[in-house]
Amino acid sequence: MTLVTAVKSARRPHHRRRRVPVGPAALCTAAAVAGAAVHPTGAGPGGPFPPLLAAVAVAVIAMAALPAWWARHHRHAPPADTAHPAGGGVPEEERTEGTEGAEGTEGTALWRMRTTVRDAPGSLAALCTALASLGVDILTLQTHPLAKGTVDEFLLRTPASIPARRLTDAVAAAGGRDTWTERADPHDLVDTPTRVLALATRTALDSAELPLALRRLLGRCTVHSRPAVSPAGRPAGDLPPVEGVLEETVMRLRDPSGGELTVERPHLPFTPAEFARVRALLELDARLGARVPRHRDVLTLPEGGEITVRRADQRDVAAAKAMQERCSDRTLRQRYHGSSGDAHRYLDHLLSPRFGRSLAAQTESGRLVALGHLLWDGDETELALIVEDSWQRRGIGSELLGRLIGLAREAGCGQVYAVTQSSNTGMVAAMRGLGLPLDYQVEGGVLVVTAQLAGAGAEPGPRLEEAER
Repeated sequence: MTLVTAVKSARRPHHRRRRVPVGPAALCTAAAVAGAAVHPTGAGPGGPFPPLLAAVAVAVIAMAALPAWWARHHRHAPPADTAHPAGGGVPEEERTEGTEGAEGTEGTALWRMRTTVRDAPGSLAALCTALASLGVDILTLQTHPLAKGTVDEFLLRTPASIPARRLTDAVAAAGGRDTWTERADPHDLVDTPTRVLALATRTALDSAELPLALRRLLGRCTVHSRPAVSPAGRPAGDLPPVEGVLEETVMRLRDPSGGELTVERPHLPFTPAEFARVRALLELDARLGARVPRHRDVLTLPEGGEITVRRADQRDVAAAKAMQERCSDRTLRQRYHGSSGDAHRYLDHLLSPRFGRSLAAQTESGRLVALGHLLWDGDETELALIVEDSWQRRGIGSELLGRLIGLAREAGCGQVYAVTQSSNTGMVAAMRGLGLPLDYQVEGGVLVVTAQLAGAGAEPGPRLEEAER
């Protein structure tokens, strides 16, 4: 069974640079969690953790004076109303209906709201009074200091009859400006420190968690990854400075694995506090290096013999290349939808944790015989699969496919799709064997099969794209 994957590219806009220092508190928290989660004994691969944390402390002390300097020399330009109108783009009919069954409280609704206020005594009190007059309960509150003013972020429980426009009008009358609202769900009830600690722990255990952590930390956003060298062999070119760049709705940062990470959220500007949290997660990823869960499952094939299924990453490139050299031209053409001679050049990309998660099947002797990929493709998620010819039709592809679906559910993906040739009956049969609702589209001999993941979280997987220059 084989599957076709297209390596997509995306143009990257040019933005004016603004540099913002890392938040010391978030950096220390992430580093401490990493030490406890990955090395409970206190010793890492490069030596004991106390020197590592001491180095972090030195960096924090050196950066402690930077926020005041930043506030004196930079201004935060709030978003225009046309960029994110009140209600955060939620349809009017959805804004006015209740959320019975969503958060478990009949006749109420959960909202996330951000607004900018003057940094002056009484500003927050005026907002709270205005919301209280509408019968709104403030569940959580975060403040994001800016050079001028403060962004207040609320999680609100409101009467279901109150639409977003009425909330924003009340906040505007109380002195709030550039107000943004969006429907919330029960997952937002977890306070921010707890959520950040959980994301740091998951990132410490698995390199592939970083894109997911950024998505869950920042909400609806797009993460672009530009590797140091593209699959075509072209160098990345200019990289952002080591400290990163914050450009209102765009963050540009050095990828610890090489290249550049760009995070975009056009509907809502990033704050310095959010930038600091992202920098902290990247610092954690850089210090811990490549890592994947070591869990392995040994499976018995129908005809006897055993295979081991495990997570794969870029350390498996050589073994994957050797497997593809044993594959027929037909298998490679079906998998890569093009010349079989180009198959090897994409392996480093496909096995990178920045672009998704990969599974490998290997024999008792350790020879890799199959690869499966779950690839973040914009707002969608792609399944990719290749099985060495002599190991096809033994149930290995179906096993990998089922496990990839499990990873997709874990990532919160609502659907996944597979691209293959319409003549590839083995892949079609494996998709049908998942027992999920399927949609089929055929164009020019290419078949796209989309599976709806019933019971998966409503939140889509992270938008992660590669841009070549």
